[in-house]
Amino acid sequence: MTGPADFGPNLIVEWDFWPIREPGLCILFFHARGRNGEDLFDLAPRTGPYEQYHHGDLDAYHVSYFRRRWPAERALHTCNLRKSYGFELVAQGADPLPSVIDATGPYRLRLTIHDGLITFAINEVVSFSWRDPQPLSGGKVGFRQMAPMIGDYANLRVSQP
Repeated sequence: MTGPADFGPNLIVEWDFWPIREPGLCILFFHARGRNGEDLFDLAPRTGPYEQYHHGDLDAYHVSYFRRRWPAERALHTCNLRKSYGFELVAQGADPLPSVIDATGPYRLRLTIHDGLITFAINEVVSFSWRDPQPLSGGKVGFRQMAPMIGDYANLRVSQP
């Protein structure tokens, strides 16, 4: 089974987000494909354990943009960019999203990938920018949210510049 077409190496992903209930964790995966170039939908289904995403059968980047699952994450808000296979933290920056109690969203999130330069911003405030010397390309995008997190999402736009 093959899913929709893969995206190219240059990509813009934009969406609106509003955190409703925490604790939890929100992640965007991008350039996700099998470790041997397979289509994501041709791989064995993932059943939820996080290890399947970073030490399973796929390569991907993922940005954790609302990290409020564990007490240490709630104490200092950061956005993390990881590259998998593996669990390599390649970039980290401030997370300007307020906690649920103070949220007055929606907040506009934007991920831009251009010639290996990955930039993530919330309401036009850049959290991090990092250039991968060996960038992944192609693949799919997808969201993951860890319970009991609840968030509202709207206006998803994926484009290739």
